[in-house]
Amino acid sequence: MTDPVATLVIRPQTALDAYSRASAGGEGDGGDVAGSFGSVMKRAMQSMDDTGQDAETKAMSGIAGTGNITDVVTAISRAELALQTTVAIRDKMVQAYQTIMNMTI
Repeated sequence: MTDPVATLVIRPQTALDAYSRASAGGEGDGGDVAGSFGSVMKRAMQSMDDTGQDAETKAMSGIAGTGNITDVVTAISRAELALQTTVAIRDKMVQAYQTIMNMTI
């Protein structure tokens, strides 16, 4: 099973590859870049959701007394980190939107 939190980490090589793919598209309409960005965001949101559901499942098993407390704490920590990452990304996107809206034409 892959680590859901690890899928949220953007490594420099991953960013470089994405930039290379975007710049290779030329001066077109940007549909491919938008599709790539959308798919990255969709995967990140799905990963965050999966992490949260895993944490809920493990927390319930811990409450029921059938789960390992270490697994419960680890799952909750991963869910918290995923949520913090999602909120940080959202804040940066809102900030970028506001910056664009304040630009003079």
